[in-house]
Amino acid sequence: MQYHAIIGGGASLADTSKTAKLERYNSYLRRLNTTSFLNASSKILFRVTLLATLILILFFTLNHPPMSGTDGGAGHHIHATSNLLSSAFYGGGAAWEKQVRHSSTPRRQDGFSVLVTGAAGFVGSHCSLALKKRGDGVLGLDNFNSYYDPSLKRARQNLLSKHQIFIVDGDINNAQLLQKLFDIVPFTHILHLAAQAGVRYAMQNPLSYVNSNIAGFVNLLEIAKNADPQPAIVWASSSSVYGLNTQVPFSELHRTDQPASLYAATKKAGEEIAHTYNHIYGLSLTGLRFFTVYGPWGRPDMAYFFFTKDILQGKGINVYVTQDDKEVARDFTYIDDVVKGCIGALDTAEKSTGSGGKKTAPAQLRVYNLGNTSPVAVGKLVGILESLLNVKAKKHVIKMPRNGDVPFTHANVTLAHKELGYKPTTDLASGLRKFVKWYVGYYGVETRVKKE
Repeated sequence: MQYHAIIGGGASLADTSKTAKLERYNSYLRRLNTTSFLNASSKILFRVTLLATLILILFFTLNHPPMSGTDGGAGHHIHATSNLLSSAFYGGGAAWEKQVRHSSTPRRQDGFSVLVTGAAGFVGSHCSLALKKRGDGVLGLDNFNSYYDPSLKRARQNLLSKHQIFIVDGDINNAQLLQKLFDIVPFTHILHLAAQAGVRYAMQNPLSYVNSNIAGFVNLLEIAKNADPQPAIVWASSSSVYGLNTQVPFSELHRTDQPASLYAATKKAGEEIAHTYNHIYGLSLTGLRFFTVYGPWGRPDMAYFFFTKDILQGKGINVYVTQDDKEVARDFTYIDDVVKGCIGALDTAEKSTGSGGKKTAPAQLRVYNLGNTSPVAVGKLVGILESLLNVKAKKHVIKMPRNGDVPFTHANVTLAHKELGYKPTTDLASGLRKFVKWYVGYYGVETRVKKE
């Protein structure tokens, strides 16, 4: 028995040894297979990466032909290929290009072909309609961002589309898209209204102001300077550039080196950038300093707009006073008056003088105030809204926070009147009546408003 036990134990040890060897062999095969798989995967990944890189290099090359290139056959072929690729990326090819061309083609003799940036915005949509109605070609560009309700921007877009105005969904920081548009359309003018608006929001998202108001503006100017012909440019500055200026009414000759907000600083930077591109490249540039624009299809972040909403909903509203208890006042300017100022600036804009990105002669450089010239206290604005809405506001009078707002604005429009024929005609009560009529119709609250 003992002998058999020993023999049995030996057989068991032999079996265990064979099993261990088999497991080691299988482990070796697994490692070998894993290594082979990794090597093969690495080769595939390398080849895919190399192919993707070559495609990107080819795409970049085709979309950015050498600036010094001639108009020879090879250059034309590259340019045509670039257009084909860009069309595929930005709108679906020939059908998209047809929309762009149709929208931007003027219907009147000697009409303008205008690129309107921020066309789905408040001022942009109104200006686009006014230009189209008089026979100019208008192409819009807007990124439909969510700074305020994008559905309102889409509603404006739908309104413009009914008047044969096409808005390209894109960003002014997209150089390839802008170049594509300029390849398709020889714009005579640019009305640059795209911007990150609002004074208070700059404290929450400061980089959005730099990205849009500075980088975006420079990107647009870079494309415009190389266009042939160069377009004349009218663009939106702001009354905010006057900042801490205490001289009233605000004149274009007053100092603008004391901004009270980042928004104001970016708009002031825009004015200096405009000077640079005018001086070096011969771009014709006109800056318009808007003073608190209001009216139908307005911006929900503006006081008159959210006061109306909150009053109708029975919510309290904050009415600011200064630190020394003085009323805050604004030079409220009705949208129709501002549109006339914008069109006046376009009509009097001289041609740019650059060619091939080089200045050939002095070019026009202007800046104008577009205001109403009659500041109104915010408390009075609330009183007008109460009367129009037939609802008593729940007012909370509080000190103005240090968030970049200024206590008072007042425009001197003498220069705009002299050179643009600008003459505001709408007082605040009349303008708010038109706004409230639009508001209750758009949001469907007519039954709560006092009948006029």
